[in-house]
Amino acid sequence: MTGTARLGRCGVVVLTGLLGAWLGASTARAEDANKADLEALKKSLAKYEDYQAAIRDLYLSTEGCVYYSGEKIPGTMDYPKGAMGIHFVNVPSVGKKLDPMKPNVLIYEPTKEGLKLVGVEWLVPLTPDVKEAPTLFGQKFMGPMEGHYPLIPKEFVHYDLHAWLFSDNPNGMFSPTNPKVKCNKAEFPMLEKPTKMMPGPM
Repeated sequence: MTGTARLGRCGVVVLTGLLGAWLGASTARAEDANKADLEALKKSLAKYEDYQAAIRDLYLSTEGCVYYSGEKIPGTMDYPKGAMGIHFVNVPSVGKKLDPMKPNVLIYEPTKEGLKLVGVEWLVPLTPDVKEAPTLFGQKFMGPMEGHYPLIPKEFVHYDLHAWLFSDNPNGMFSPTNPKVKCNKAEFPMLEKPTKMMPGPM
């Protein structure tokens, strides 16, 4: 009985090791696949480094540059300090089937040299058909939340996911804000000064 028990424990250890190795390999494969998909997405969006190309493809600017101070405000999403930049929204795509290769929003940073493409965002409106937060590239969307008033109507309750494909982000690729992106001391081609927006209730 003792020998059988020892063999059983040994078998469990071996099985646990094999299972752990398999799970680790599966996770690595998933991460590699996500990385490859993100690289393909970045390459496909490179043309939008020219914001006029984005406008031609119906990505329309909300004009204001979104920045969060990092202060926790009751009733709002908890965003780390940083900017979300200027949103160019492809309105016809919002509410359609989630497409990892076509983000609903392009994010630009206003600079003295013009608009710089820094990231993208996917939006999923909260509807009776949406039972839980969507996921993309292994990431869970934030929300549900109200629209970022005054640039987006508060009534637009949605989930969203950001990806800083064109700018390093100390908070991580999928953080909602980027402390390296700035809204100040910039010249937006269509405005004399970019508009800073503090979060309203969500």
